Amino acid sequence: MNRRHFLKGSVISGSTLLVSPHLLGQEQKKPLFANYPNNTSPIAISTWNHIEATQIAGQYLEEGHGALSSAIKGVAIEEADITNTTVGKGGAPDRAGNVTLDSCVMDADGNCGSVMAVENIVHVASLARDVMEKTPHVILTGRGARKFALEQGYTAVNLLTDESHEQWINWLKTAEYKPIINVENHDTIGTLCLDKAGNLSGACTTSGLAYKMEGRVGDSPIIGSGLFVDNNVGAAVATGLGEEVIKTVGSFLIVELMRQGHSPQQACQAAVERIITDKSDIEFQVAYLALSKNGEIGSYSIQSGFSYTIYKDKQTSNINSISAK
Repeated sequence: MNRRHFLKGSVISGSTLLVSPHLLGQEQKKPLFANYPNNTSPIAISTWNHIEATQIAGQYLEEGHGALSSAIKGVAIEEADITNTTVGKGGAPDRAGNVTLDSCVMDADGNCGSVMAVENIVHVASLARDVMEKTPHVILTGRGARKFALEQGYTAVNLLTDESHEQWINWLKTAEYKPIINVENHDTIGTLCLDKAGNLSGACTTSGLAYKMEGRVGDSPIIGSGLFVDNNVGAAVATGLGEEVIKTVGSFLIVELMRQGHSPQQACQAAVERIITDKSDIEFQVAYLALSKNGEIGSYSIQSGFSYTIYKDKQTSNINSISAK
C-alpha cells in the first residue's frame, strides 16, 4: 500500500541537502544507485558490541533468508537478553517503573512498520513487521500495539526483571535524570542487512532512555530518524540520545547524502556534524552506522566509545568507530 512507503523517491528542495563545508569541497562522486551487480557475500552490521545478534543475522543471510527476516532474527537475541538493560526484557523502566519498548523495521521495497511505548511484549521488532504486513498502518502505539500483539499470538510477559526493579528503586532515592554516554556500551541495537539478492533492510529496537518520563519516545521507532532504508542507495541506523537524532532526521539525512554520491563514512560524519554545530558543551552521545548498496560501511559518533559489529565473509568482529571527540 502506498501509505507504507515513506518518502519513497522524495525530492529535496533545491536538489541538494546542506552538508558540512569539507564535504562540499570534495569532487562529486557517481551516485550510489547506479545498477550494482547482485551481492554474493551477505553482510550484517549492528550498533555496539552485539556479537551474537550480528552473527545470527549473518548466518541467517547465509542460509538464503531475506535481509529483513535476518535483521529481525538478529535483534531478537538482544530483545530476549535480560542482561541488556536498554533493549527488550530487562530494559530499564520509565520513572513510573514501567518498561516500554519501541521498534521499527523497513524493507527493500520501502515498506515500514513501527511500534511505540509497548508494554509486556518482548519481540517488538517482529511486531513492527506485523504492523507493516498485516495492517493498513505504519505505526501502532501503547495499548493499541499491545492489543494487536496479543491478537497475533504474542505472549504477554513481565518485562521488568528483579534486577531492573531493584535498580529503579535505588534510582528513586535521588531521581536524578540525565543521559549517560555509552551506557554499558549497549544502548539501542540497530541492525542493517544486505542479502544474497543484493537487497537491503533494517530493524531497530530499544527500551529507550532509562527512567524517562512516562510516554517518552525517542528516535528508534521513527522511520527516517532511527532507521532509514533505500534499496537503490543504502541504509542507516542511529543510536544515542534520540531527541538529537530526531531534530535532524539523521538516518534519512545519511541516506540522502549517500544518494548524492558521498560515501557512508562521509555521510555519517556530516550527520554528526549537523548535530554538534554551535554546541560547545556536549554531554551526550549520538552515533550513526550506514551500509551502502555495494556493501561499503561507514560509522561516526560524537563521543569516543561507540563501536559496531560486522558479519562479512562468514566472520564476525567488533570495530571501534571514529568519533568527533
